[in-house]
Amino acid sequence: MGLVACRRCARVWPGSARRCGRCGHGLRSRDVMALQKVWALWVVGLICYIPANIYTMLETRTLVSSQTNTVIGGALELGHHGDWGVAMVILVASVGIPISKFIVIAMLAYGIRNRSFLSPERRQLMHELVEYIGRWSMIDVFVVAILSALVHLGALVSIQPGIAALFFAMSVIFTMLSAMCFDSRLIWDSMVDDLPPEIRPKSAHPQADRANKPEEGATA
Repeated sequence: MGLVACRRCARVWPGSARRCGRCGHGLRSRDVMALQKVWALWVVGLICYIPANIYTMLETRTLVSSQTNTVIGGALELGHHGDWGVAMVILVASVGIPISKFIVIAMLAYGIRNRSFLSPERRQLMHELVEYIGRWSMIDVFVVAILSALVHLGALVSIQPGIAALFFAMSVIFTMLSAMCFDSRLIWDSMVDDLPPEIRPKSAHPQADRANKPEEGATA
């Protein structure tokens, strides 16, 4: 339709307009820095996810001993005591879902500038699933916070969150921001070669560029 909405006041203007006539805000249909933001937040989230699985997630202190557990170590210990159901839930929520989110976001961002083997409908569905699952990604942090708040029996038993809980929360936050910065409209733009020039690969239209380039010496 050739229309663009103002991001400040939501007034709709023709696609050729460069500035909103109501509030004066600049108009743009696509964020040309969207992919850079996605990759930057994705990398930060991945960096935070590594120490989240290495350092201590939960520290349990009793009257006679002290025990520390990482995410995977705690799940394996639960399985060793026969609680395989709980252990599988922890592994899926702490390992399976975060890794899947990293892979899906990377595939979506990479598929914009490079031809993806997946259909745009499947990529759109994958993006919606990542955004939906993101709201449940903090379940591990919530469990640690609840245990730390409830289990305080003085010198007998106490549970304290480890440094890994902070890294895990940061990883979840940056991954959610990365998914939110991804503009799913670029999926459909890439299928019809309608990407903004700043995002479009240089070799995407070499023949069209040569055909549209006016010849030297040509007259109107």
